[in-house]
Amino acid sequence: MDQAVAASHHPTVLDWQERVRSAHAHKAPLRIRGGGSKDFYGVRLGGELLDTRSYSGIVSYEPSELVVTVRSGTPLAQLEQVLAERGQCLAFEPPHLGAGVTQATVGGMVAAGLSGPARVSAGAVRDYILGLSMINGVGEHLTFGGQVMKNVAGYDVSRLMAGAWGTLGLLTDISIKVLPMQRAQATLYYECSQQQAIDMLAGWRAQPLPINASLWQSDGSSDSGHLLVRLRGAMAAVEAALSHMGGTMLDHAQADGAWLACREQQLPWFTQMEADHALWRLSVPATTPALPCTEQTIQPLMEWGGALRWVQAPMQHAAALHAMAASVGGSAVCFRPGEAVRWASSDDFGYTPTSPALRQVQQRLKQAFDPNGIFNPGRLGDWAIS
Repeated sequence: MDQAVAASHHPTVLDWQERVRSAHAHKAPLRIRGGGSKDFYGVRLGGELLDTRSYSGIVSYEPSELVVTVRSGTPLAQLEQVLAERGQCLAFEPPHLGAGVTQATVGGMVAAGLSGPARVSAGAVRDYILGLSMINGVGEHLTFGGQVMKNVAGYDVSRLMAGAWGTLGLLTDISIKVLPMQRAQATLYYECSQQQAIDMLAGWRAQPLPINASLWQSDGSSDSGHLLVRLRGAMAAVEAALSHMGGTMLDHAQADGAWLACREQQLPWFTQMEADHALWRLSVPATTPALPCTEQTIQPLMEWGGALRWVQAPMQHAAALHAMAASVGGSAVCFRPGEAVRWASSDDFGYTPTSPALRQVQQRLKQAFDPNGIFNPGRLGDWAIS
């Protein structure tokens, strides 16, 4: 066993169980929080704070088996550093979205279920969760899954927790599949319009190219912008793609800075958002044509081969954005409210309206895991699960 920490019972779990049982008995809400790096997301952040950071550390790490088990309060940066020392990584590139005191934790990474630029090629957070332990809403400490990919016993509850934002349970220990870092990497630059970028990416998807990530953003006018395409894989595959795809290759330092800024939403496109605008996240089919702009919106930023479109628009545009996304078989959600946006008692937070059938499934899950609704009330509106 490498990088192992003694796996003896940690007293914090017992403390948490008692606290959850008390909250359940008194129907007292609890707000589960790690580093607080994603406190901006959600309708209302209510309940007594339950800080997970005291439950930290790597339980076991087997580089040869490509699996690590870690406690939920462990800083994400710490885990990534340990993996990097062995030439391994979290392939889905989870965004930290915080600095200093708002340091992302592994539990928050799973609960948020957010993936970075490599999502379209490497997969999502939930694809790498092998198993986990959690405390449900009545104080029971439950374990699901295991430490291998081919674990098919029972329901796949482990992956259900990814993106549930802590509304179904308090995560304790998590087993994650890791991957070796790719040997070769290169980033290509193209000047093109949004629609040209969509067409180029669609053409490349039909070919055996090691495309790992893409990013298109406007250069300021309505019909011009630039596309970045990152290649990752075997040296021969990357070199072959470079000779085939054209474009201008960026130097590694410039490319790494751009992808990090994209992952952490530190590009000027994100940081210079108007105070009365909100940041909207649209998930649409990758081949969806370029989205129209109005006088109050700017050219979107596009990731994941065209499947993820970031849009800046006032909250009054919620219905129009929902309709636009739904018309192409997608969805829209307000990801980050602008500085001038104030929330009162709204329970939709800009979510795409949920169908009655899906809402019923969500409510049954909530009832099964947290019957008194004590975990993170209001975080996802009326028990919505992302």
